[in-house]
Amino acid sequence: MNRSKLPFAGLIVLVLFLGMSTAQEFDASLGADTYNSCMGCHQADGKGRPGIFPPLAENMPIIFAADGGREYLINVLLFGLQGEIEVLGATYNGLMPSWAASLSDDQIAAVLNHELTSWGNEQLLTDPFEPITSDEVAVIRELGRSASDVLELRQGLVLE
Repeated sequence: MNRSKLPFAGLIVLVLFLGMSTAQEFDASLGADTYNSCMGCHQADGKGRPGIFPPLAENMPIIFAADGGREYLINVLLFGLQGEIEVLGATYNGLMPSWAASLSDDQIAAVLNHELTSWGNEQLLTDPFEPITSDEVAVIRELGRSASDVLELRQGLVLE
């Protein structure tokens, strides 16, 4: 190969690689499609139903920023959550079902990333935002927790 063409070829490979890794990290379309299963409770605008289903809007970035929050969010989708929690000053005492049997690791990562970057949440995230990956979900899936285990994880989070 002619040496003068080598830098250009390297640039093309780099651009293709970066484009592929971004697509693998955050599949916005899959996240939005998967969120259709969540809308009945958390609503299309992520605001939930006061006193019944907690909001994801404004709340997700707070949890994500907490030490252990990233893993906690994955646990909630995989294993569910049961018990009393406080969200943005309101108390909720319900049951979030486990989605481990019906959603793949890719779907769980994608829907969490969708929720973290929707409804104004993207402006509340700390920079740089690193999307949740399906590999992270797979590792946590192996833990086989219960909904009450997830409640204990939540009680250990320091939310600011």
